[in-house]
Amino acid sequence: MDLDQITVVRDGRTAIFNGSWYRGPHTNFIPSKEDLRQADALDTYVMPGFAPQAPFIDRQTPITAFGSCFAANITHFLGERGYAICGQGLDLNAHIIRFGEGIVNTFAIRQQFEWALTGREFPQSLWISEGKEIARKDAEVRETTREIIQGTDVFIITLGLAEIWYDRPSGEAFWRAVPASLFDPERHGFRVSTVAENFDNLVATLDLIRAARPNAAVVLTLSPIPLMATFRPVSCLTANAVSKATLRVALDQVMAQGRDNVFYFPSYEMVTGACFDPFEEDNRHPRAEVIAAIMACFERHYCKA
Repeated sequence: MDLDQITVVRDGRTAIFNGSWYRGPHTNFIPSKEDLRQADALDTYVMPGFAPQAPFIDRQTPITAFGSCFAANITHFLGERGYAICGQGLDLNAHIIRFGEGIVNTFAIRQQFEWALTGREFPQSLWISEGKEIARKDAEVRETTREIIQGTDVFIITLGLAEIWYDRPSGEAFWRAVPASLFDPERHGFRVSTVAENFDNLVATLDLIRAARPNAAVVLTLSPIPLMATFRPVSCLTANAVSKATLRVALDQVMAQGRDNVFYFPSYEMVTGACFDPFEEDNRHPRAEVIAAIMACFERHYCKA
């Protein structure tokens, strides 16, 4: 029996598909390279399904962005455009301000909210900055962090990696790797966290935000910046694929809950799937024009004119 066929013309090329397959109410084809060269490619081929109904950020909206080094790009862009970035230009001891781009895993993000909002305590040595500075955990820093959280209307939280170093006695995760001078094989362990763990951390973080700021919006993103190195006995490229996939699935499961005022901004997909030659020579950091294009897309969808 002859099958019905569907003819699709894209970019001057004709493609013929069998019309007998049920494709459901939503069928979105992968964009061609020519499609991705169009000026509106990010809006047309990446944002569908993720854009808010209307922009909700103006230049008076208090924003706190942290979670990975890509969060620094977001903060810098919005700050230069005159948006109200919490703590920008201030000498604040809050770790989400001073070390925000170094809080790269969901465990550390959850720790900051639990510590500031519920009074939960953690081992001092868990929080080590990129410069190997042990972050303070005194009452002043906790109160400053709590005030920033309670004064924020939009949280932009960027996830970085799923590989974690952890404290064997407590099971708690470190912010990052352990300095060589402090490493103790009896105390310090390494592993790849699971989708379920990252999902639980995100849900707990969102619940804490909602309890403290019922009307606040949360924008979740996945950093496109790959691992610099892996501590697994496999190549960094393959380890990075697992790390990002783990976080992306956890994010997808969170978004499937349909929470009000919680959004996913697909910066990861924009860089890795929609931009040509997106990285600098180090093959990690997105080129300036790529960041500019991504942030311009963010501004179009999230920021009021």
